[in-house]
Amino acid sequence: MRNPFIYAGPALALLAAACGTDHSTAQQPAAAAPTLEPVFADSTYQLTGVAAAADGRVFVNYPYWLDKHSYSLLEIGPDGRARPYPDAAWNSFNKGDDGTNKFVCVQAVVADDNGSLWVVDPAGIGLGQVYQKSNKVVQIDLKTNQVKRIYRFQEAVAGADSYLNDIRVDNQHGFAYLTSSSKGGIVVLNLATGAARLVLQPHYSTQSDTAYHFRPNGQELANAQGPVKINSDGIALSPDKAWLYYKPLTDNKLYRVSTAVLRDFRTTEQQVEQRVEDLGKFVTTDGMEFDAAGNLYLGDLEKSSIVSISPDKQVTTLVTDPAKLSWPDSYSVSPDGYLYISCSQIQHMPWFNNGQNQTKRPYQVFRLKLK
Repeated sequence: MRNPFIYAGPALALLAAACGTDHSTAQQPAAAAPTLEPVFADSTYQLTGVAAAADGRVFVNYPYWLDKHSYSLLEIGPDGRARPYPDAAWNSFNKGDDGTNKFVCVQAVVADDNGSLWVVDPAGIGLGQVYQKSNKVVQIDLKTNQVKRIYRFQEAVAGADSYLNDIRVDNQHGFAYLTSSSKGGIVVLNLATGAARLVLQPHYSTQSDTAYHFRPNGQELANAQGPVKINSDGIALSPDKAWLYYKPLTDNKLYRVSTAVLRDFRTTEQQVEQRVEDLGKFVTTDGMEFDAAGNLYLGDLEKSSIVSISPDKQVTTLVTDPAKLSWPDSYSVSPDGYLYISCSQIQHMPWFNNGQNQTKRPYQVFRLKLK
């Protein structure tokens, strides 16, 4: 059966009709809530990303946001013990060091279907400006545990004020896609040549809705300057690689754009914008991920839940747990059918609580079995 949520053709009429539709109040509970199984816990440092590789290995990353920081990327062994990955040297950065060939502020980690681990380093310490032009994407060969390639970016693509956020890799066509959160936008990276371009900046689909009041704690997320608005963040690639799904973090809107138009660097910004589709309103999520059957998994940050969107756009709440799902952040679907979930507790950071760190340690990674 062709998948109306993923494929083109007849699905376009359905999706066009869904534009502006509010799916956020139409959630159905799962018939039997799956169990959140603990995978890893860190009592000291804040983690954000998780990746479950095809060979069963699990990786967790740590951004350099707060003053207290150590390692950037860990591999979690079967016994729960962690080691710096790919080695200690890549995890040895201190302020003042040359960050060219070290992890500076790792935001995301993703395992692809071709034996590589991809590490996004926006190099924005404390979400500040890029440190010494050291923002990059690092590809690691999981067979050799060696860095295979480092992708760097021109100023026009990811300059000093940029913050690269998350990545999805399409080995079938040889491209990767990243969200840029600072000003909003999508970075398209040609994996063969290293050429990259920035699109949809600014565009309404990559900008957080200023009218939406994002309340992960029952109160609007705010800092000393007022309500916080975070632009394009979560990203997911449809199983057929035809569509890139993305959304701003601090509202409940979901969009997609044709990857064919993104991959063709001859297309204009206007042509890219014409291929953007508004899928309607769902939930506020940080990351998101597809499974092979075309179900899209997101976190509902405001309800401490994990939800799924089926190919026919039915929203189901899989599990709700305010104690465990404290800012479910990033997702990875393992080959054996588990959804891995990292919980970063961003809403408890001192930035949003008058300088007080309200984190309830430890930071944790869970998994739940998918049907």
